[in-house]
Amino acid sequence: MKMIVMVVQAEDAGGLLAQLTESGYRTTRIKTAGGFLRDTNATIFLGIEDQQVDDVLRIVRENCTTRRQHINPVPPVMEPGEFFLPYPVEVEVGGATVFVLDVARFERI
Repeated sequence: MKMIVMVVQAEDAGGLLAQLTESGYRTTRIKTAGGFLRDTNATIFLGIEDQQVDDVLRIVRENCTTRRQHINPVPPVMEPGEFFLPYPVEVEVGGATVFVLDVARFERI
């Protein structure tokens, strides 16, 4: 048995969850935020059998794509008299970070 933990951008989470549910997988979603962009993410948990891992990863790849986005950086802590001119920075967002963990014991109560 495996537990999959996925961190995906909130924009991708709805489609991913719909596809996983349609494919018969039970999921739990937790609303999270990223540390770098401070943008909303979704952390999704699901328990599956070992042979289902490839199917779940296929669904993730189909629904979580990377894309380029311009952001304004967060101003640093500044001393009085200084000023900060934010310039938009292009970053890659989206995709998914997936952890596949072995499960020693599973019970549904």
